[in-house]
Amino acid sequence: MTVPLSILDLAPIPSGSTAGDALRDTLDLARRAEEFGYHRYWLAEHHFAAGVASSAPAVLIALVAAATSRIRVGSGAVQLGHQTPLAVVEQFGLIDALHPGRVDLGLGRSGQRRAELAGQTAKPPERPAGPAGSRVVDGLLIPPPFDWSALARSPQLAFQASLLQQPGARTPDFAEQVDDVIAFLRGTFTSPDGYAAHAVPGEGADVEVWILGSSGGQSAQVAGERGLPFAANYHVSPSSVLEAVEAYREAFKPSATLAEPYVVVSADAVVAEDDATAAELAKPYPLWVRSIRTGQGAMPYPSPEEAGAHVWSEADRALVADRVDTQFVGSPETVTERLRVLQRATRADELLVTTATHAHADRVRSYELLAAAWREGR
Repeated sequence: MTVPLSILDLAPIPSGSTAGDALRDTLDLARRAEEFGYHRYWLAEHHFAAGVASSAPAVLIALVAAATSRIRVGSGAVQLGHQTPLAVVEQFGLIDALHPGRVDLGLGRSGQRRAELAGQTAKPPERPAGPAGSRVVDGLLIPPPFDWSALARSPQLAFQASLLQQPGARTPDFAEQVDDVIAFLRGTFTSPDGYAAHAVPGEGADVEVWILGSSGGQSAQVAGERGLPFAANYHVSPSSVLEAVEAYREAFKPSATLAEPYVVVSADAVVAEDDATAAELAKPYPLWVRSIRTGQGAMPYPSPEEAGAHVWSEADRALVADRVDTQFVGSPETVTERLRVLQRATRADELLVTTATHAHADRVRSYELLAAAWREGR
């Protein structure tokens, strides 16, 4: 089955460039993505990262919507623990007021998940690291899980997290936040005492609410129980993608939004005319992932030459192995075949592709080649 392809953009900042350069590249890529026939263009939310410019998705989504005319635009995802449901609905309602019927509001857990991880005792992955801990399910590589607990307890990350909320603020339960978002959109929000509150703009907006998740935990449950579409994360958490989509489908209840489950699955890909060229373009990716997983935040995206100069330890390689092994790199034929495996194994209704390269032209070309090959069934 040929399913739609969509794009997840982090607005990566290449080494030697500026945030302004990255944002102009995002607007250019969004226009080209519309020409290439992609279904959605989603923007991520990241903070304190020298190599990522997508810190304010609502602002960037508004800019992308204004620069395009047909493609759906949205968040992948708003980190709901950092702001109130009212603020989120007002922001996305404002965008919808100018670009009606094109806006996706993707919601993700953030502060709540971080607190849970910080309270965990560091433990080894459920399966041993390395090839021996990997498995293949219906042709899809499922690597060992990455242990986030040590990183989540980093004092530096705790300090950064404190800056994303008002002092003393408490992150409500994610399910409550999602229900509040939906209530504000529908105009049914009331306080426990019966006082009504209305989001203007936002109430009645034709905004499509999505839940994004990396496991079979609360995000998948919330999406399923409320009959909302769900986006599962293979490109960051490949070890748990199958449990995430299965948990969502098991929890699904038909709603006014959906009669049946609808699943998008993300993948990281780099496409070039041949496998060797694509491998060269993807050479910086492991170093970029290492910068994230060592707690320093995404570094400016290196050039292949800069990446080639890095001296790798075995510990470094193990740190990024699951992400590197599950990145889809190659010619259009190579990558489309791997994406079809991902789609079959997860039974995804849509695929969400994220691509980072040092040169903007290479990233545009990657998406162009992929769209053409996917459309032609290669």
